[in-house]
Amino acid sequence: MRHKRRICVADETPLPRIDITRPHQARVWNYWLGGKDNYPVDRELAEQLRQVYPGMEDIARHTRAFLGRAVRYLAEEAGIRQFLDIGTGLPTVDNTHEVAQRVDPTCRIVYVDNDPLVLVHAQALLTSHPLGACDYIEADVRDPGAVLDFAAKTLDLTRPTALILLGVMGTVFDDDQAYALVEGLLDALAPGSHLVFEDGTKTVNPDAAAEAERLRDEGKVYSYRLRTPEEISRFFDGLELVEPGVVSVSRWRVEAGVFGVPDEVDAFCGVGRKP
Repeated sequence: MRHKRRICVADETPLPRIDITRPHQARVWNYWLGGKDNYPVDRELAEQLRQVYPGMEDIARHTRAFLGRAVRYLAEEAGIRQFLDIGTGLPTVDNTHEVAQRVDPTCRIVYVDNDPLVLVHAQALLTSHPLGACDYIEADVRDPGAVLDFAAKTLDLTRPTALILLGVMGTVFDDDQAYALVEGLLDALAPGSHLVFEDGTKTVNPDAAAEAERLRDEGKVYSYRLRTPEEISRFFDGLELVEPGVVSVSRWRVEAGVFGVPDEVDAFCGVGRKP
């Protein structure tokens, strides 16, 4: 039998009403991943973005595949049994807890997101193996204290923990603030903890990525700061980078198929260990 864990909210303010008149990043990505938790306004923007940048759907799928490979690596090879997944987005196939608990059912996972729609779907996301645990926190990466306080109710932060930040820090436009937030979260974690990080770039196809960025900004929809691979590498300062380092999500520890190494896509990632 499986069980579910509680849902935590990081403050006492009422959850905002879900706005279905404006597209939302999590719902747009859900559409690209083949999910059903999106609305016409999200699908319209997703198709517009795909027209100006046909590779957007590939970025979403490669990023999801990277998450699975990274979590498997951490659980199988690095011995990590605790995962703090911030900005988890809407549930889909192979969520972090599903991948980790296939390796070891005792793994404990805390999901964090600031989107009320994710909270609505949290019951689907929170199904854990009875030997492990899952929890969900309604909170924002810009309030790391609240994130850590609630996470500590499920995770033992004195033991190595994987901090997962996929497509999150692009929503923090100020570089100094973004680096400080990640550094602060890592400072609170035990030695042997790992950072799993990914964000969008405009390096592989800069013209198309810039056009997609313009479309989002002009439409006053969600905004996202595209960083260079070098800027993404700075999030790993002070950590021991796991091979192959900071690379396109399509090329992180992937087995090359019969057609060779996958093409790069405009999202770069890495995994680093805290000494």
